[in-house]
Amino acid sequence: MKITELLRKEFIIPRLEAKTKRGVLEELSRRVIEFQDLDIDEMVGNLLAREKLGSTGIGDGVAIPHAKLSGLGKMILSVGRSPAGVPFEAMDGRPVHIFFVLFAPENSTSAHLKTLAGISRMLKSSRVRENLIAADSAEKLFSEIEINDD
Repeated sequence: MKITELLRKEFIIPRLEAKTKRGVLEELSRRVIEFQDLDIDEMVGNLLAREKLGSTGIGDGVAIPHAKLSGLGKMILSVGRSPAGVPFEAMDGRPVHIFFVLFAPENSTSAHLKTLAGISRMLKSSRVRENLIAADSAEKLFSEIEINDD
């Protein structure tokens, strides 16, 4: 499944206002619930529970928080960009600038894992990461993701 099949431009925040891990997760979750009937407490709670297992900040300015939600029919992806960076307890200790937040149905396993692997594979490219950090609009972020979505 292509990443862009899960991502709507409306779910992209090109300039996150949050300055904390919890704040970023709340801001990106709130963007999704503007368009989907989901429970913000479940979304943020499940994301934070996953973070307790280990940070989803994979390094190089990237984090891929993810959670499973009850009653969700299909996976949803939200993307945010923080030009200044947010402390996120990333593996390399550096601030995170690009966030890909994945919400999956409770019963999904292989599709969920394949999607996380696809996002991670795309973000291994320093050129892609640099282009995403430089993209200052939802359209530019979506376009960069679309170009590199294999």
